[in-house]
Amino acid sequence: MHLKRVLWATAILGLVICSFIAYQIYTAIFSPNTQFNNEEAFVYIASDATMEEVKASLEPLVQDLSTFEAVADRKGYSSNIKGGKYVIKKGMNNNDIINSLRSRNVPVRVSFNNQESVAALAGRISEQIEADSLSLAQAFDDSQFLTEAGFDGDTKLAMYLPNTYEFFWNTSAEGFRDRMHREYTKFWTEDRLAKAQKQNLTPAQVISLAAIVQKETVKSDERPRVAGVYLNRIRKGILLQADPTVIFAIKKETGNYDTIIKRVLYRDLEIDSPYNTYKNAGVPPGPITMPDISSIKAVLNPEKHDYLFFVADVSNFGYHIFAETLAQHNRNKVQYIRWLNQQNVRR
Repeated sequence: MHLKRVLWATAILGLVICSFIAYQIYTAIFSPNTQFNNEEAFVYIASDATMEEVKASLEPLVQDLSTFEAVADRKGYSSNIKGGKYVIKKGMNNNDIINSLRSRNVPVRVSFNNQESVAALAGRISEQIEADSLSLAQAFDDSQFLTEAGFDGDTKLAMYLPNTYEFFWNTSAEGFRDRMHREYTKFWTEDRLAKAQKQNLTPAQVISLAAIVQKETVKSDERPRVAGVYLNRIRKGILLQADPTVIFAIKKETGNYDTIIKRVLYRDLEIDSPYNTYKNAGVPPGPITMPDISSIKAVLNPEKHDYLFFVADVSNFGYHIFAETLAQHNRNKVQYIRWLNQQNVRR
């Protein structure tokens, strides 16, 4: 009789212990384990992250790191960490969190525009994805890639069309570059290629001319008219004489792309550079900036007119006054020169 009681007591104790362990396991896996007030939070996991680094990223978001790590070990996540951007929703349990980190990499929106060099572009992109600016710049400058893709040191910036794109945060530098090449190829439809050919321009030349248009006017509705001016000059064999190309030539020669030049002087026009359109005919060898799509479309769909000149309109800032003859242009230019002098703009 005494033995039966011992056996029953042992069995009950074992059941209690098992129930307690089961409860602990269930709690560790399925109880909510977040500690933020928003509906969701995001965590960025590096491609080469260790479990300690994952825990450090999650520390502000979860209540109990020890139970998270225990469940991560049990589910095999600790030895199979994947880089990316992941969403953690309020009230998630450890099982949900690990499932999210394992297979729910969410994209980020990457935007860029109007960069004047691939180095500047690399810096801009490195702020938005995992790849650093050095690896991005190296990928952009890779000579084998450029040759195979049909670009060179002057035209390489033309491949990157300003827009907003979706990428996974852990996209590599090469992955970003290759995607941009696909976007560039996709942009040049048969219709756009035909329009470029109609202007006797290659796609790269279209973008180089669009970059000048971009720098000349901030008004997108005026860009087709400005593009028409430059195309008229090209057809007539007249030098483009675009001040932004001279400014770019100065920046390129000095290596300082942050230089601010508000007024181009006569001595600047003598700079010996293939980008100086006061000395070299036709379109520059590459873009002086990254033009917006609106500027590219303006070159492909220019306004038809007989204008050959334009100058800033100081009575309507942002816009320009256009002229068909040099005499008209010189008269129009008086108001601009007067305004520059009144503002004491010397450089």
